[in-house]
Amino acid sequence: MASMRAKMRISSVTPYPPAPEGAPTQETLKFHAVAKDGPYPSDGSDEDNSYARYSPCGELSLTVANPALIGKFAVGDKFYLDFTKID
Repeated sequence: MASMRAKMRISSVTPYPPAPEGAPTQETLKFHAVAKDGPYPSDGSDEDNSYARYSPCGELSLTVANPALIGKFAVGDKFYLDFTKID
């Protein structure tokens, strides 16, 4: 069974409804594959380097509606996303 792990960074968090209309009930999170402005260390000590080498480009958008998660995500946060095929 094929599986994959991606390392992604949040590039934007957009609340809905937008301020000042009231407390948000949803947030749209936009993720991009990790990358670095500038060179990576040649010794491979930066883990983002390994992920960027094999998955140099990618983006994902998720809308969160769980009230317990609203406001818990910030631009720059990094996450591992695991993909496992379901039969």
